Amino acid sequence: MKSINTRLLPVAVALAPWIVPNTVLAQTASPEAAVEEVVVTGTRREARSVSDSPVPVDVISGDDFVNQGTTDMNSLLSTLVPSYNVNTQPISDAATIMRPANLRGLPPDNTLVLVNGKRRHRGAVVAFLGGGIADGSQGPDLASIPAIALKQVEVLRDGASAQYGSDAIAGVLNFILKDDAEGGSVEARYGEYYEGDGESVTYSANIGVPLTEAGFANFSLEVNDVEPTSRSVQRSDAQTLIDAGNTNVRVPTQIWGSPEVRDDFKFLGNVGLDLGNGSEAYAFGNWSERTVEGGFFFRNPNTRAGVFNAYSVDPDGDDPDPFLLVADFTPGVTPCPVVNIVDNVPDAAALAQVAADPDCFAFNEVFPGGFTPQFGGDVSDTSFTAGVRGELDSGIHYDVSGSAGRSEVKYFINNTINPQLAALEENIPTSYHPGAYTELDRVFNVDLSYPLEIGGFSSPLNVAGGIEYREETFEITNGDANSFYIDTAADLPEQGFGIGSNGFPGFKPQDAGSFSSDLWAAYLDLEADVTEAILLGAAVRYEDFSDFGNTTDFKLTGRLQVADEFAVRGAVSTGFRVPTAGQANVRNVTTAFTNGQLADEATLPPTNPISVQLGGRPLEPEESVSYTIGAVFGVGDVDVTVDYYNVEVTDRIALTTTIELDQADIDALLAQGILDATSFTGVRFFVNGFDTTTQGVDIVATYATELFGGSTEFAAAANWTDTEVDDFIQTGGEDIIGPTRIKQLEENLPNWRANLSATHTQGPWRGLIRINYYGDYYEAHLDDGDLPIEAGEEITVDVELGYNFTDNLVLVAGAQNLFDEDPDKNPWATEVGSEFPATSPMGFNGGFWYARGIYQF
Repeated sequence: MKSINTRLLPVAVALAPWIVPNTVLAQTASPEAAVEEVVVTGTRREARSVSDSPVPVDVISGDDFVNQGTTDMNSLLSTLVPSYNVNTQPISDAATIMRPANLRGLPPDNTLVLVNGKRRHRGAVVAFLGGGIADGSQGPDLASIPAIALKQVEVLRDGASAQYGSDAIAGVLNFILKDDAEGGSVEARYGEYYEGDGESVTYSANIGVPLTEAGFANFSLEVNDVEPTSRSVQRSDAQTLIDAGNTNVRVPTQIWGSPEVRDDFKFLGNVGLDLGNGSEAYAFGNWSERTVEGGFFFRNPNTRAGVFNAYSVDPDGDDPDPFLLVADFTPGVTPCPVVNIVDNVPDAAALAQVAADPDCFAFNEVFPGGFTPQFGGDVSDTSFTAGVRGELDSGIHYDVSGSAGRSEVKYFINNTINPQLAALEENIPTSYHPGAYTELDRVFNVDLSYPLEIGGFSSPLNVAGGIEYREETFEITNGDANSFYIDTAADLPEQGFGIGSNGFPGFKPQDAGSFSSDLWAAYLDLEADVTEAILLGAAVRYEDFSDFGNTTDFKLTGRLQVADEFAVRGAVSTGFRVPTAGQANVRNVTTAFTNGQLADEATLPPTNPISVQLGGRPLEPEESVSYTIGAVFGVGDVDVTVDYYNVEVTDRIALTTTIELDQADIDALLAQGILDATSFTGVRFFVNGFDTTTQGVDIVATYATELFGGSTEFAAAANWTDTEVDDFIQTGGEDIIGPTRIKQLEENLPNWRANLSATHTQGPWRGLIRINYYGDYYEAHLDDGDLPIEAGEEITVDVELGYNFTDNLVLVAGAQNLFDEDPDKNPWATEVGSEFPATSPMGFNGGFWYARGIYQF
């Protein structure tokens, strides 16, 4: 077992004196004692019950999060909310480090994330590879939030830009933190997959202490290490090398699985202090760090362009050249030997001549079996929010706050080379630091509300308004010199050698820089119970951006209580999402599959002259129109909600398809100082490129009863989502999204997802069983439409059993995917070694068992 990060130990020692047993473990309430859940998301009135809300809101308790095998926040949400999807993202560049997730079939930056009602900063990762749906997105890093810190999570499944601003097109996630002034818990958790890999070790703790007699301070910590998994088969080209006698090829040569997560440390604090006279000061913040490392594609020692072979594909479209790429350090003097490849074996005599000549070099001398890079990042995330809220003598409620959040990813890549360092031969470095991305967000808010008495209304008219200032800064830090070095003396680029650390070239000094945008916003929000049966609400918001113009959006909501056990509700709204500073300015080189071969594709800012020549232009906000209509009713003792939603998004921001470069384009890039342009096969850039309509239905049902002498709670949730691409533009004479990308957008997520769970408590025992359903879906394997996967539906079962040994100690054992179900096999498995579809919504690692012990005090 790998040793866990020890940074928690000094803190645990410091907290030890507070750990005094004084409470018992919470028991599931009986149906008679059940308290209706209240929410604060989606309204600026006082908290109200879920069933009274005019828009659908899910409430997930903190216990629901910790009663699972994993502690990753995205995976936890995906299990509990059927309209929330996330997959493993193997071999997806930075998306492996910070996984993009989807709510209601829309990309992650179409969902606004709040913590205690305050906007959460973005993550530093721009996901260049995301299964089609999330390509180019930049959302918050939810993995930095420890599950043990949560009191509850409120999921607003409705557009809310008029209330909260940019990004709230698909909905809002509001993480409500624990605010206890006493007590706490300590937990240890261990688990691994049935295959014997993916070992996970987690220690977490939460404690609440008084902050004088008028406040609280609540702190949570989590440390976690997760070993990688592998669901791989040998690639056919690698097996061909082995069959030809190459004994230096690894088996399997390329790993498809979950990445390794090590030194994962999370700290979160939440404090509040009553100042008297109806005022309260509050503050909360987090600090987290982790290292994530996964694999990349195999570099074939006979065919990898720019390293072992001059061209991935001949200009005439023929097979790769049948000879090796040999560096000539004295070009124009004595030509280096030509090393032909016959029956997948380089000419040994010619290769020996190359090795004997000090002026010649082939990487096969050092890497005869090729190599597979290991890529990862050191992730850090910090934030702090502070404010004062209360009520004035006039009855006006106020909330004044400021927030700052910072996310940084420092990339590293190992077991690779920069071909431009060929002169070092066997001493060539194999580890590089290509640079870093940093996102820094600052927000200042003033929110006011007043309950205005209106004659004839059943409740006061809540009048709320406020202003917001927000600034986003995206920074690129250049990599170490070796990661972008170019050998101009031997003119290796002209000889066909690639530039930069292979797989993820370093950011050059000319790429580095800090890019900012800011905005001012003002809103007005009205809501009241017009009669005992009718609730109406309206909101309007104006935002003015430094770089992207301005927008005005509205929202109307209503709820009608038709009968005691039946109500209808609905909303209509417009929304928007502002381009991020990262999307407008990012530069990157990604290694991706093109025409069946690995190739380097550059991402340029949309305002770069080459981008403009190919159709690029300054980005504009995405805009949306959405409506929701639903019903809340009871069938006997069963509470049911059914909601239909429809979201039209225009001018969606996305990466173009890869546009091939001609020599004139490459020359123009070289003239700009982009000296690695000789290794580019094509470029991409962000553009407002297409329109979509997403519609769906959410169904939620709950039922509580007494069974077998204990209490049992049943919950069922189902989601149907359908997305259609309505229109798209052309760039560089090509469609921005081709048939493959359209099919990914429309079918990569299952149309249907559902789960049914039952939780039973009897004396010291507690049991949980959950059945999960995933509908069929489509995958363009390697984003290649010529490698389609039509995967079928799947059902998995999760179970958990807990026993209270004392009033304070409980032990729990459980399994996710109890019966070890796998997704359909990948029919193209031997192409690059992936046994299963990489974007499977149920995952592809199989069954996972775990045990945990919890001590509450």
